[in-house]
Amino acid sequence: MEDPELMNQAIASNVRYLRSHRGLTLDQLAARSGVSRGMLVQVEQGRTNPSVSTLTRIASALGVTVARLVEVGDVPLVRIVDKSDVVTFTQDGVRARLLVGADSPMILELWDWRIAPGDHHDGDAHPPGTREMVTVLEGELTLTVYGKSHVVGKDDAVLFTADRPHRYANQGTAELRIVMVVAEPRETHDQ
Repeated sequence: MEDPELMNQAIASNVRYLRSHRGLTLDQLAARSGVSRGMLVQVEQGRTNPSVSTLTRIASALGVTVARLVEVGDVPLVRIVDKSDVVTFTQDGVRARLLVGADSPMILELWDWRIAPGDHHDGDAHPPGTREMVTVLEGELTLTVYGKSHVVGKDDAVLFTADRPHRYANQGTAELRIVMVVAEPRETHDQ
């Protein structure tokens, strides 16, 4: 069993890093998580022993598992993410599930997206050097990058530079399902 003080410091460090990596202020994380700004300050300074409920809300808002927040040492050789720990984001006809993510040695995220017919998702520009790989499992993807549209059919894949605005659209009549990997260079966040 880990020393409580060591655990609190690990949580403080992990929350601070993840919030900073995602470009969130304390106020933004408070709004997303439903955890007060004051409590977040205490968590990030290692001055409190947060409840599981508090950790769950923070983890969900950051798109990671509670296990990621309490990691004390190096990244484990094998990390299994239980389906109950997968974070889901929904907006209108778009449902995105962050299946698993890693932040060392580079930032990687594996996503499962479903987009209803006629709906789309506008992706903001990621940091320089970020690449995305997408494969279409069902339907047809219309990917727009830098104003140019590309149609990606079922069982096809696409790789593109994602450091500019981009759009995932379903212009078909059936649900679109894609699996996406986002690969972001870590050094852009450590400078």
